[in-house]
Amino acid sequence: MASRTPSRSSRIARTIGRIVLGAVLLLAGIGHLTTAREAFQAQVPDWVPLDKDFVVVASGVVEIALGALLIVSKRFRVPVGWAAAAFFVAIFPGNVSQFVTRTDSLGLESDLARGIRLPFQPLLVLWALWSTGAWRAWRNR
Repeated sequence: MASRTPSRSSRIARTIGRIVLGAVLLLAGIGHLTTAREAFQAQVPDWVPLDKDFVVVASGVVEIALGALLIVSKRFRVPVGWAAAAFFVAIFPGNVSQFVTRTDSLGLESDLARGIRLPFQPLLVLWALWSTGAWRAWRNR
């Protein structure tokens, strides 16, 4: 199957999307380690067999690393896209748990707000795969 070269406007859109996603991850990761640490602890499900603070700090470090790599790494862009997508899948059960247990945290203070958040997680997965070219690379292999 012959691969088509993306248009200039498509490359620019993906680059902007990748940098914005990287910045969002950087900010969220910094929040995990600083001002929003307790709020993120409230989102860790009780069934996770690890200390909640450890989970928050570890996920914050991962978010910072992924965010930085999304912004600066050209050579490893595709694997970083897959890693970011996997990260978004891995943390989704916490979002579901927050909805099911009706846990208020990070401005999600109603069932409606927590419910609206859920469909956005798959969009983050798609955003990571699209903006890094990971999905295109997989299709063209």
